[in-house]
Amino acid sequence: MLSPMAGPAETGHARRPVTADAHTLASGPCGRYRFDVGRNVVEFRLARDDLSAIRFGVSPGHELAHAVRVLGQPQYHPLQWGWLRRTRGQAPERAFELLRLLVGPDGYMPDFLTSTPGWELTPDEELERLRHAELEPMRVDLFKRVERTTGAERQVLRSMAEDPARARPVIADAWKQCWDALLAPFWSQLEHILRADIGARARRMTIHGTGPMVDTLHEAVQWAPHAVRVQLRLHAEVLDCAGSGLVLAPSVMAPRCSVVTEAPAQPTLFYPALGVSERWAVAPTGTTDALRSLLGTGRAGVLLVLRGPLSTTEIAAAEDLAVSTASHHLSLLRAAGLVHSRREGRTVLHERTPLGEALASGSPTT
Repeated sequence: MLSPMAGPAETGHARRPVTADAHTLASGPCGRYRFDVGRNVVEFRLARDDLSAIRFGVSPGHELAHAVRVLGQPQYHPLQWGWLRRTRGQAPERAFELLRLLVGPDGYMPDFLTSTPGWELTPDEELERLRHAELEPMRVDLFKRVERTTGAERQVLRSMAEDPARARPVIADAWKQCWDALLAPFWSQLEHILRADIGARARRMTIHGTGPMVDTLHEAVQWAPHAVRVQLRLHAEVLDCAGSGLVLAPSVMAPRCSVVTEAPAQPTLFYPALGVSERWAVAPTGTTDALRSLLGTGRAGVLLVLRGPLSTTEIAAAEDLAVSTASHHLSLLRAAGLVHSRREGRTVLHERTPLGEALASGSPTT
């Protein structure tokens, strides 16, 4: 893993060659940056359509890939020591070694291990996408890892790159084994932190605007007119998002920022989530009981089940309630500012507000 002194950000999935324009950008006038312009900068250029298409998402695959890196070099990750103590000896040896070979110790990792972050992306969906990843891009990604290795590791990676159809199910099985052992027991805590972060960022953007929100993502990230700039350690690039927008994805396991820039992947910026401490892996004690005392058993259950947008009927089924009872609870939660409802066609979907997300997760919103 990168040394903590290596810089505020890492290259992540970025793979495009450095352009002359990017070099000019990285060595431009100091007044344009709040960070060291002697380091590499990736600039996501945003047109008007891109500004309206900035959105947030979560990525289980990104969390797992960085969890593997943390286990490989735990000394560099003090904020993960609580999680490390609980996972010591749990990693399936062969599956873990395969994933560690694939993701490498730092910098570039294969794009096929993760898909575009989404608000409702689940670990099962991420795994399913990996099982059906396109073979030719997988071959290209694997050969990029071949170029970054030597000896026996290079031979193993070359064998997979030369027969991606055979390698794909093996990799997917290793992904599942590692997920089940390392992150599945903690996904509730992870998801709460990620969603609370997104709630805080969304609220800041609503109140203060896109620029001030972007400026507070991380010290390595800066808003510029029609652009988001990210200082990285090894990579520089100017990327025109060309109307596709930009995905912002918080991460618990990654200590620095990283980017995805190579088509056909969606331009993506990963950044460290708010509220990550050494105790993040400890399930909040008493949160459910406290919510029940505050809101009542029925309303607390409705709030907790809203991990993503759900209809009234879906909520009623999940909580074993009459639809009319679920509707009544939702009305009171909405009046209290804990739930937001919107109509899509004939269906009304409900989701937590940032305040509701913070109450359900036990995490702060700022």
